[in-house]
Amino acid sequence: QVQLQESGGGLVRPGGSVRLSCTASGSTFGNSAMGWFRQAPGKEREFVAAISRSGVKRYNSDSMKGRLIISRDSPKNTVYLQMNSLNSEDTAVYYCAARLGSVCVLYHTEEYEYWGQGTQVTVSW
Repeated sequence: QVQLQESGGGLVRPGGSVRLSCTASGSTFGNSAMGWFRQAPGKEREFVAAISRSGVKRYNSDSMKGRLIISRDSPKNTVYLQMNSLNSEDTAVYYCAARLGSVCVLYHTEEYEYWGQGTQVTVSW
């Protein structure tokens, strides 16, 4: 069993930056594929970024091209999502997800086993 806890969300001014954190319980973090998704009101949950257990990174290039950095710190059991140049369309609840034992980068919600509760990011003046 893995528990995920996100943090770092809040109110951000347009053009600003935020770094989200997701800390996982248990000793299996280093063996897990990790991902970030987001869900805006009235919309489906969408892929934002993912990182494999070996550090391969992939991003949703359509909506957030060049504005994201995903990273992981295995000793701290934590994955980070740095988001820059935020705009109102980035307002959403951001979720962290994990899949134990996967060697691949995963892009779809159904591929992940565990989810955090989400952290709200609101981009507004």
